[in-house]
Amino acid sequence: VQLQAFGGGLVQPGGSLRLFCAASGFIFSISIMGWYRQAPGKQRELVATFSVGGSTNYADSVKGRFTISRDNVKNTVYLQMNSLKPDDTAVYYCRVYYLGTIYWGQGTLVTVSS
Repeated sequence: VQLQAFGGGLVQPGGSLRLFCAASGFIFSISIMGWYRQAPGKQRELVATFSVGGSTNYADSVKGRFTISRDNVKNTVYLQMNSLKPDDTAVYYCRVYYLGTIYWGQGTLVTVSS
């Protein structure tokens, strides 16, 4: 299983970024994909994820601003982030739950600052 997350960078408050997570080594269409983040000095937390039934779940702090989506042909999961705030600054990780095992990508840094 390999997960490669990219798309992070420096953005001003109110700006947007789109993160990508390219997956390989497993059957993407039956996996449960999600995005998590870890800010400096804080624990890793859920940002957005797909549930078993395919619906989406979001942290309260990002509802209405972030959107998770997936492309089962390209084996890619996305995180569209709008109206970014300084509190969104963190390393963002994609995660897959597949056949009872959790796998993590390497993370991509998002910095929201003026």
